[in-house]
Amino acid sequence: MTRVSFEFFPPKSDAMEETLWATIKKLEPLEPDFVSVTYGAGGSTRERTHRTVKRIADETNLKAAAHLTCVAASKEEVNAVIHDYWDAGVRHIVALRGDMPEGPGTPYQAHADGYANGAELTAGIKAIAPFEVSVGCYPECHPDSADWEADIDMLEQKVDAGADRAITQFFFDNALFDAYRERIAKRGIEVNLVPGIMAVHSFKQVKRFADMCGASVPDRLASRFEGLEDDAEQRMLVSAAIAAEQVLDLQARGVDTFHFYTMNRAELVYALCRLIGINPATQPAAAA
Repeated sequence: MTRVSFEFFPPKSDAMEETLWATIKKLEPLEPDFVSVTYGAGGSTRERTHRTVKRIADETNLKAAAHLTCVAASKEEVNAVIHDYWDAGVRHIVALRGDMPEGPGTPYQAHADGYANGAELTAGIKAIAPFEVSVGCYPECHPDSADWEADIDMLEQKVDAGADRAITQFFFDNALFDAYRERIAKRGIEVNLVPGIMAVHSFKQVKRFADMCGASVPDRLASRFEGLEDDAEQRMLVSAAIAAEQVLDLQARGVDTFHFYTMNRAELVYALCRLIGINPATQPAAAA
């Protein structure tokens, strides 16, 4: 049985909030395993993330997961957020080291009184309450890892600390996912490995994200979007075709769980879910 989860980001304006909630209502009938809400660099969206997660928990039937980072904060500060989530009824945290307040690419420096990395954060969460914890992993190696050995070491530490699943950074070449599965299998790491899928609404935006996080963008992907900057309709069709090719190929490789980075938009993700056999429990209302 194929299973899915969705990622959203906290809205910055009333208009963006309307778009987010139209997306949530569109996707809710697909009954994902969970939906997660991101956390900005240096904890910059802490309040908005908490507010969005709580509203999802209060107003929908979805299982809400809160992203949490340990950058630029003491253990006391991070632990207070963890306790707040538990008190709010949230039972799932996506534990990430996070980026510095200056943004991706800035050299990471652990807080003197804080959790040093995602593994320590995972252990800290589990010590406070029996949360479900998801962690991140990187099919193309984290930009800050010295080498593959160090990268897989960190994943192993996260799993040993109690991580329940590892969600990958987005990628566009499925051979990278296969190679990564082989690396962790050779190390003997047993974890639910979930591919993160990015539906490309804007090629320029995704290319910028990829450059920041060290993900590669194949030339074939760039060529398919060439000349479509001002043609939203054709761009959407191309995006759907590319994402469909990727998820169907992953299914053929034995993958049965997907995490979709929605960018707070429902159209492509909803279509992809239908394509891989996820049907709505009830007919969704039309998006506003």
